[in-house]
Amino acid sequence: MHLSPAAVVAATTVVAVLLAVAVPRFRRLRWLGVAAVVGLLAGFAVATALGSLGPWRAVANAAIVALVATGVAVFTRGDGRRELQAVRSRLLFGVPWGTLVVTVGVVAFYLFVQFGRGGGALVLPFVSWSYAYPLGVLASPIAHAGLGHVTGNVIGTLALAPIAEYAFSHYPTDRGDSSFASWRSNPYVRALVLFPLGVFAVAQLTGIFSWGATIGFSGVVYAFAGFALVKYPLATVVAVTGRDVISVLWNTLGDPVTFASASPSFGPPWWAGIAVQGHLFGFLVGAVLSAALLARRGERPNAARVWVGSVVLATSMSLWAVWWYGQSAEYVLFRAGGLLLVVVLAVVLAAAAGADDHTFVGDLTGRQAASLALLLPVLTMCVVAVPVNLTTVSDADLPGDPVSVEGYEVTYAENVTNERVAAVDVPYFEQATNVSASGVVVANAERSLWTEQVSAGELAFYGDTAVTVGGVGWKETVWVHRRGWVTDGDGAVYNVYVDPPDADWRHAYASESATADPVLDGQRVRLAAEGGAFGVEVVENGTVVGTAGIPDENETAAAGTLTFERNATRLVAHHENTTVTVAREETYE
Repeated sequence: MHLSPAAVVAATTVVAVLLAVAVPRFRRLRWLGVAAVVGLLAGFAVATALGSLGPWRAVANAAIVALVATGVAVFTRGDGRRELQAVRSRLLFGVPWGTLVVTVGVVAFYLFVQFGRGGGALVLPFVSWSYAYPLGVLASPIAHAGLGHVTGNVIGTLALAPIAEYAFSHYPTDRGDSSFASWRSNPYVRALVLFPLGVFAVAQLTGIFSWGATIGFSGVVYAFAGFALVKYPLATVVAVTGRDVISVLWNTLGDPVTFASASPSFGPPWWAGIAVQGHLFGFLVGAVLSAALLARRGERPNAARVWVGSVVLATSMSLWAVWWYGQSAEYVLFRAGGLLLVVVLAVVLAAAAGADDHTFVGDLTGRQAASLALLLPVLTMCVVAVPVNLTTVSDADLPGDPVSVEGYEVTYAENVTNERVAAVDVPYFEQATNVSASGVVVANAERSLWTEQVSAGELAFYGDTAVTVGGVGWKETVWVHRRGWVTDGDGAVYNVYVDPPDADWRHAYASESATADPVLDGQRVRLAAEGGAFGVEVVENGTVVGTAGIPDENETAAAGTLTFERNATRLVAHHENTTVTVAREETYE
């Protein structure tokens, strides 16, 4: 149902007026009702003034403005005033300035350094491929793989970072300390310099000590969660739910009405895109920093709350999603091991929060023992990360005739060794690192880069894909195309072409031939892909008795005793009065 903006404004104004009349009858909710009315009217006024928003986006705009307005009312005139005063006692003017500075920095990097403003963001040069490629290690914690990736991490930052910043505090927390006694206690310095610097320092730790090729700010988001959890466990759990609220608001404003239908789709399982080792490392680093801060301040949180918060947080934030590569496009999820990890995390964090300074073993206090238990996995992950990240790709040469762009090589291959995984030489685990790859492969020896950028299955589903390569200040796009025929019974025959910048398509791969099921005059038809073209072979008693290229539209070709005709997307074979379809052109989403 499509409503005009005027009709929506009129209907909502009537509802708003009725609300304004009814709500003030309840004294404690008077300002909430006024705020709702003002918010709705202001939202529609803005949407109507812009004109091009459309009716449902106007509704979304008004709803969000009303939500903000009622929130302001709750925290300025309602029962939330006490909470706001508590926030103002820790944060300068009650605003998490450090969080905003960090968010602006991350978004600016994506928009301007990764060319994310027009879509097709540059990703490959900002992945932490190896210590041999310092740019990737330094840039990977603040770079992102796409708009959805950066949006998710920004939402997570806005939900969780303010709690960590509140715990850090813009004002000194020790009794007797003055806010302007030194530069370290200056609230402006703490808000705009120290907190953002601390965040970016943690980001660099996640880039240096996360295992393997990683990208994204999510390690820091998990550090926010770990830092906030130890101090404010229940508030952190609420904040994780708040991520969903912010996500709904963002998606509603951008796409207020969505139409969808059932359709096939392609992609790996959602958990195969999680850098769980980076998330876990960030989470533990945040927890260690929080425990150290609490120890310095002599504070001890409620261990039971920390345990509950740890279980809920680790589960909802998918820290249990421990996975590894299977063969080709397969992935293995170790759900049972992940659940055990959640249990261990909850116990260790609860112990770290509830431990006191009484003697535990020998001269070791309970707090010291718990801190060691929390620090040990962090140090272990660092020790493992160093040799893993020191590895370089031993063989960056790609098969065939790849396209070269400023040191990058792009091609298509199937069942080749994944050089990135194989470079990690783990004793007794050779099988786990002997992984094959099939799809669009990108390599760059200078960057120690080797990656299956697009899987064979994904290319078969979509037919065309773009690979963006580049560096600081430049980028180029290489297109990859698959074209093929599906025989009646045996499978697909296809060619893959690579389309370099400012050049003609180049043939990169030809599949094996496939034989159609129908038999005409004792002969069967086999389709073949070779040199970028398609042909037919007529086979009788295992011997090829004739060959021909697939004819153009509405033309014919002869091979053996058969005549072939291409009719739209079908390839048909004729013999006397018999006609059968032997193959159809591949279709793509």
